[in-house]
Amino acid sequence: MLLKPGTAWQDAYDRCCSAAPEAFHDDRVLNHWGGIWHRDGRPVPGFSPLDGTAIAGPPRLDRAGAGRAVAGAVEEHRRWRHLSLAERKTMVSAAVESMAAHRDLLALLLVWEIGKPWKAARADVDRCLDGVRWYVAEIDRMVAGRTPLPGPVSNIASWNYPMSVLMHAMLVQALAGNAVIAKTPTDGGLCCLTLASALAVREGLPFTLVSGGGAELSPVLVAGRALGCVSFVGGRGAGAKVAMSLADLGRRHVLEQEGLNCWGVWEYGDWDLLTRQIRASFDYGKQRCTAYPRFVVQRSLFDRFLRAYLAAVESLRYGHPLAVADPGDPLPELDFGPLINASKAKELADQVDEAITRGGVPVHRATLEAGHFLPGQDISAYFPPTALLSPPRSSPLHHAEPFGPVDTIVLVDTEAELLAAMNASNGALVATLSCDEEDTFHRLAPEVRAFKVGHNRPRSRGDREELFGGLGASWRGAFVGGELLVRAATAGPDGERLPGNFPYYTLLP
Repeated sequence: MLLKPGTAWQDAYDRCCSAAPEAFHDDRVLNHWGGIWHRDGRPVPGFSPLDGTAIAGPPRLDRAGAGRAVAGAVEEHRRWRHLSLAERKTMVSAAVESMAAHRDLLALLLVWEIGKPWKAARADVDRCLDGVRWYVAEIDRMVAGRTPLPGPVSNIASWNYPMSVLMHAMLVQALAGNAVIAKTPTDGGLCCLTLASALAVREGLPFTLVSGGGAELSPVLVAGRALGCVSFVGGRGAGAKVAMSLADLGRRHVLEQEGLNCWGVWEYGDWDLLTRQIRASFDYGKQRCTAYPRFVVQRSLFDRFLRAYLAAVESLRYGHPLAVADPGDPLPELDFGPLINASKAKELADQVDEAITRGGVPVHRATLEAGHFLPGQDISAYFPPTALLSPPRSSPLHHAEPFGPVDTIVLVDTEAELLAAMNASNGALVATLSCDEEDTFHRLAPEVRAFKVGHNRPRSRGDREELFGGLGASWRGAFVGGELLVRAATAGPDGERLPGNFPYYTLLP
């Protein structure tokens, strides 16, 4: 096996320097604020999860530097919010088409920076661009009777979907009339977001892009009084800290947090379909907010479920996304590559070992020897597919999302036990019930605390007009998706109650 020619990290970075020399210097990446690219901040080392290759690291600002960046965004907001919708549509469309012209470079950066397989990386870029094109076509009706927010939107998002979640939201927020601030995720996505932002800034979009530690910058990017909205995507721990910072400010907010998304199997018989669905659930190593890491299975069906499950996981392909046998070969079709870093792989391995020590039963443990790797490469960020039956209640795997290719299986005997097990994390983003009878689904689904519940099919974040949110502790603030994403980024009539999950009310769309 060898690295496919033309896909090396240096090849990708050189192409960034050629495409956007204002944002990429030979020795570092720049921050953007106040309409200018700045060589400020302290660059820290970066390493690719693919094989440990040294890559560009984030130029971390301190709190004072972030404060200057926010002040610049506030000035841009005052100008941008008064542009006509037609002007904003023209500029956003131009930015989208410029990104489309660099689609494969953006995707290659996602492969190196966060370990996405090639097909998944291209899909992440395409979902962003196609989604924003839809908003450009639909935005007139969405903003009728609404105005931009009083200040810019501040975005703090996880590393796993830099384009289809973060950049998509930034473009729509700008389309709705707001200046936009984004902090690059600490763990990955810096160069992809910087290139996309550089292309957008060239078309006149009011983007501020900065790097830094969450704890250091939170007082500015979350609690700054000039902000119009805070949008956060990440875990419950960090989300709770953001919520505390916002508690007394009465500011618009969107806080998407993790939940243990569960797949229930009850009075079901289409095992071939379930096998295909289980394999698809390992897309990107389950490093997704809508991944399904927990299966809650009727005990009397467990033997048939296990056959279907093992048929799925034993066919998974994982490894280095850029490794080929011959230079002319296409890039491999993999289900997933590495986890985001070696520390996460070690943490997950420790959790699995501890769960087994305390009574969890391993029903499947693949090995890295079955992976698709370069000779002698660093494989410390990779983790093979694993499944545990009955994880102990003391284990994090019992109640929290592992964010990796680890499934847990819980057996139940009654419908009440099924529902209790599926609601183990006090709210989730998505859930699925595999059951043969429609009546059974319609009786059980309303009792599952998830924003979306699928019948014999998985649910996802969705695109275009599809709404998205969470119930319980998985979401705080306004819901998004479709028209709701624009409503969350604009002001409506006095006294408007946005659909969302707020401290004093929950309003479902």
